[in-house]
Amino acid sequence: MQRTDVNTLGEFGLIEHLTKDFPIRQPSTIKGVGDDAAVIDNGGLCTVVSTDMLVEGIHFDLAYVPLKHLGYKSVVVNLSDIYAMNAFPRQITVSIAISNRYSVEALDELYAGIRAACDAYGVDLVGGDTSSSPRGMIISITAIGQCEKEKLVYRSGARPGDLICITGDLGGAYLGLQLLEREKRIWQENPDVQPDLESQKYAVGRQLKPEARKDMIETFRKDGLKPTAMIDISDGLASDLFHICKQSKVGALVEESGVPIHQEAQLLALKFKLDPITCALNGGEDYELLFTIDPTDVDKVKYLPDIYIAGEILEAKDGIKLNTKGGNLHDLKAQGWVHF
Repeated sequence: MQRTDVNTLGEFGLIEHLTKDFPIRQPSTIKGVGDDAAVIDNGGLCTVVSTDMLVEGIHFDLAYVPLKHLGYKSVVVNLSDIYAMNAFPRQITVSIAISNRYSVEALDELYAGIRAACDAYGVDLVGGDTSSSPRGMIISITAIGQCEKEKLVYRSGARPGDLICITGDLGGAYLGLQLLEREKRIWQENPDVQPDLESQKYAVGRQLKPEARKDMIETFRKDGLKPTAMIDISDGLASDLFHICKQSKVGALVEESGVPIHQEAQLLALKFKLDPITCALNGGEDYELLFTIDPTDVDKVKYLPDIYIAGEILEAKDGIKLNTKGGNLHDLKAQGWVHF
């Protein structure tokens, strides 16, 4: 494969090279890449902005993460934050810092993944920045969304008596990471051994190519459902439930039997001698939605596919508890991803 040194293009030449194939889809995008700032017509709607950063060696390991997958995932994790506000993402900006070991072709792969995510979710790339890094890669993406003011959902709206709901299933991404780390260690000890991942496409896929729940926000709009509070599950169910409880000044009771865990994730957890519910509570990176609803809205969710009622919001004095399948109450601990 031809290897083009990034320095041959320069900063602005590189930006033009990487972004030339991104079309403008949204009528609200007045000015995209190519000026000092992007211009976005709000049209009377609220603008919702979220930024996330991924650091090599902290958030991703290129020993087993393909650059195209990394580009896709880096966009999705930001879009997920916009959907968690009950809003729809419209634009993104992408900033990267890279060491001199990255070629133009490597960055083409990264941006192919970014472009695939833009295509899948209908968002525009409208700007960003590039810089050098003393080592590795840093990716920072800002997602910009829109929502009617009255339809925005915050973490602070949960009230005692509300029902706790979860989309999809949990724990798969964490177990996919454990599997990839195991195969990396085996490969480091014996480079002639090929990774054995074919039988675990589900868990590996949940880790390498997560999806944001755009479909759920569209369903909420169609069915006239507005959650009272919502967050995306990035740090683990327990940690993210704590975020809602703290912002809403409430407690919670989670039923172990109500936490959705994919059958393949359960089997893989047992293979690793891990408790499946622990993986679901503390694993993170599932990018499902955790939300609460007024109990009068239960008929709007109980027949919807891929939504599970997992517990109830309590008074703050009651704490945050897990009711096990054996009927034992335990204080829930936030043991998910810790950033520092």
